[in-house]
Amino acid sequence: MKYQNCASSLNTIWIWKRIVWSILKRIAMEIKIHLPWKKVTKSKTFSTHLERAENARLKVENDKLRAENVKCKEVLSRACCLTCDVAQATADVSLDDNQLRVENSKLKEKIANLTGLIARYVGNKHCADNTSALSSAIPSSSTEPQWVASLRGGQQDITQEFVLDEALFKSLARPIGIDKPKAIEVVISAMEELIRMAEIEFPLWVSTADNRSYSLNEDAYYNLFPTAIGLKPVGFKVEASKGSDVVLMNHMNLVEVFMDMNKWLAVFASIISRALVIEVLSAGSEPGNFDGTLQMMTAEYQILTPTVPTRESIFLRYCKQLGEGTWGIVDVSFDNLLCLDPLVKCRRRPSGCIIQEMPNSCSKITWVEHVHVQDEGVHYLGKPFVESGLAFGAQRWVSVLARQCERLASALVTNFSPNDINDTVLISPEGRKNILRLSERMVLRFCAGVTSSTAHAWLNLSESGNDQIRIMTKRRENDLGEPSGIVLSATTSFWLPVSHKFVFDFLRDESTRTQWDILFNCEDIIEIVHISNGNEVGNCISLLRGTNSNLGSLLMLQECGTHQTGSYIVYAPIDNGTVDLLLDGASSDHVTLLPSGFTIYPTARDAGSLLTIAFQILVNPVPNANIPATSISSISNLIEYTSHKIRAALALRGA
Repeated sequence: MKYQNCASSLNTIWIWKRIVWSILKRIAMEIKIHLPWKKVTKSKTFSTHLERAENARLKVENDKLRAENVKCKEVLSRACCLTCDVAQATADVSLDDNQLRVENSKLKEKIANLTGLIARYVGNKHCADNTSALSSAIPSSSTEPQWVASLRGGQQDITQEFVLDEALFKSLARPIGIDKPKAIEVVISAMEELIRMAEIEFPLWVSTADNRSYSLNEDAYYNLFPTAIGLKPVGFKVEASKGSDVVLMNHMNLVEVFMDMNKWLAVFASIISRALVIEVLSAGSEPGNFDGTLQMMTAEYQILTPTVPTRESIFLRYCKQLGEGTWGIVDVSFDNLLCLDPLVKCRRRPSGCIIQEMPNSCSKITWVEHVHVQDEGVHYLGKPFVESGLAFGAQRWVSVLARQCERLASALVTNFSPNDINDTVLISPEGRKNILRLSERMVLRFCAGVTSSTAHAWLNLSESGNDQIRIMTKRRENDLGEPSGIVLSATTSFWLPVSHKFVFDFLRDESTRTQWDILFNCEDIIEIVHISNGNEVGNCISLLRGTNSNLGSLLMLQECGTHQTGSYIVYAPIDNGTVDLLLDGASSDHVTLLPSGFTIYPTARDAGSLLTIAFQILVNPVPNANIPATSISSISNLIEYTSHKIRAALALRGA
């Protein structure tokens, strides 16, 4: 009995142990479940305290910044210009301001580079010859040949755009610290090389496939000139060509064109964007006699397309009379004898022309172009034109010169019919002269607005939304012949599978103009004035009017020109009342123009053409205003519309 009671007690204890153990186990599980939530709750509470402390600290910091901002605004409101002591107005920072800052930094860098470059040739004191050389670049009131009188009016206002560069170089380009006897020795050797290269044909020169010019045989060149001037720097390539033609200008006037910087710029405006005579090392024996003249110059060369960057070089120019009625003008870079400066990417080997007197006030010109160049930055669309030698080669220089001589000769014509097209408009000699001068200025302005040369005060914008379109802006105020305000220039280039002559004829044809020109949409176009200014068909100046024109009282002044190495069509709207005044003899100096148009360049063997479209529009008459974003999109849409219409129209014609 006793053992039974003990067993019963043990069973009871064991059962209670099982019950207690299960309860403790359940409690432990509940503790494990609730413990993380407790930890999370504590963590959240701690994090909230930290955030509140951080917010309080930031609020205090924000109050301090606001107080500093108020103080800065008060200081700016009281700011005065240190020069004129006039209070300066504050303005919001805009897209234009940012662009100006970027462009300003680029210009500062360019000035620093120019300073370092010119410092290599600079002495310690000024010389009268240099001052007179620079001042002679400004048009004078002295007597000049009649052939250039028609050109001078259009060139005067263009020359003003170079005042900033000229002032810069005047401050930097003091007398050049070079060995003058050595320089004379170099140019004499260069002249001898130029004469031999102009006279020798095969094997030195090989005719190109189109028989329009000659390319250099480098092996034959180094055999003929084993002590050639300078060596080709690493990374540079050789461009050399020769061309010749007979031009409508006597030999002495041609010599004057090359030795007078203003006339050189005016005649070759489509090739030269900027030029300056840094120093006259040797002058002629008497005024007007250029025999023995030696100048040091700088020039920037351009192609009227955004696909080819400009080239700059510093060189010596030497003029020498070689015989009766024969002159030689040679350019050669002198910097490569002093140092291989990395800033100069175009070095001129002996290049230039031989001018020979011909009957009937004509001249035969033989041109040799020989350079070492780094052609970095050339777009793939522009490479065929550059590599063909037509871009910067001798044939282009000769073709442009021949074309300009035709234009100048036409300005001197007096035996023209006063009634031009179907007796529509009566043109007096003075009225004809005014139209010619105005058209000349229009073409010069167009050439100045296509490339991104710093010579013409254009500022690049990158917000066009289309990397194929280059948009630039310029601010003008009270400039003669230009509208005051903000002007936008949009340019694009594209390749067409037809010859440049075909494209030129299509774009200048009034009957097909409505297919691409939005201003003459679905209208008949009448040519009311036609002035021929060249031997080629299509070289002319016209005044166009639409029968039901959207232009209202506006007409279209247009000039077309073509030669072997390129063509152009430039036009600008002009008020009908202004045209009446010009035809009556009023001056064209104050007529404002915004030119637009096309350049067409051939590729090798006329396998196609490179067409460039350029528009200029006035977006705001206030020079200091901001540029509306809608203006940039509008001019981009206009240029895209025009290029699309031209492609479509040429496709319909089977091109």
